[in-house]
Amino acid sequence: MALSEQLQRLEDESIFVFREVVASCEKPVMLYSVGKDSATLLHLAMKAFRPGRLPFPLLHVDTTFKFPEMYAYRDRLSKELGIELIVHQNTKALDEIGRDVGLWDCTRCAHQLKTVALVDALKQYGFDAAFGGARRDEEKSRAKERVLSFRDKHQQWDPKNQRPELWNLFNTQHAPGESFRAFPMSNWTELDIWNYIKAESIELVPLYFARLMPVIRRGGVYLAAHDIIKPRGDEIVEQKRVRFRTLGCQLCTGCVESDATTIDQVVAEISVARNSERESRLVDKDKEGSMEEKKREGYF
Repeated sequence: MALSEQLQRLEDESIFVFREVVASCEKPVMLYSVGKDSATLLHLAMKAFRPGRLPFPLLHVDTTFKFPEMYAYRDRLSKELGIELIVHQNTKALDEIGRDVGLWDCTRCAHQLKTVALVDALKQYGFDAAFGGARRDEEKSRAKERVLSFRDKHQQWDPKNQRPELWNLFNTQHAPGESFRAFPMSNWTELDIWNYIKAESIELVPLYFARLMPVIRRGGVYLAAHDIIKPRGDEIVEQKRVRFRTLGCQLCTGCVESDATTIDQVVAEISVARNSERESRLVDKDKEGSMEEKKREGYF
């Protein structure tokens, strides 16, 4: 299926960012969270360097609390594509606090198993640029990000200490220990992502499509009563037809009621949506400005 003029422009822009960063940085990596944005980002990366192999590995920061479907998809796809995949966990925190999901909440998980784990992984492997699938339309702190977002030697983000990107010219100079987070899809929207997935026939984790599922109402969202989430107190398990607009840990990723079982139906649903997909992420709701605070500490 031919790309629309809009999607072609966005694809060209993303491919340009990939090639520019790889040409300028010594040791890039691509963060891979197994969701729709990661799937789209990986597709763009492969297009950028085709017919050659990807010139960087994928890094999955694994909290151990993802959905089983996500792990199965990740392992199968990396094997089929022959891509180097690094899976990194904060085993120290998991061993000290415990691996029982009941010992964790969204805030603790985001800090220890995502932020600390990511910073440790980037330092351990010496990566000086990390590609990610974040988009400016997702959340207000992400709207502040440059395409090439500078991080200091502690992997921390200061929104007031970023570089101008006039005419899409990127300053990639950095001292030892400093690095960048690169966002090739900064200017895409959720609807752009889904239209591109449709046009390019990109395979996704099936949780993005509606099906009957046991759910629990918690924190203002529906959580899937899967292999990890169990009812507390007076919570009840209901059967609802739902799908996920965004995927992350079972602890903090809510689903939405939906009848969309095909990409066309998802596109139609997103076309009339007036709220961000991240409104179903409990990790974004623990306090006002929480996402910006997490990003300053190193969260992606």
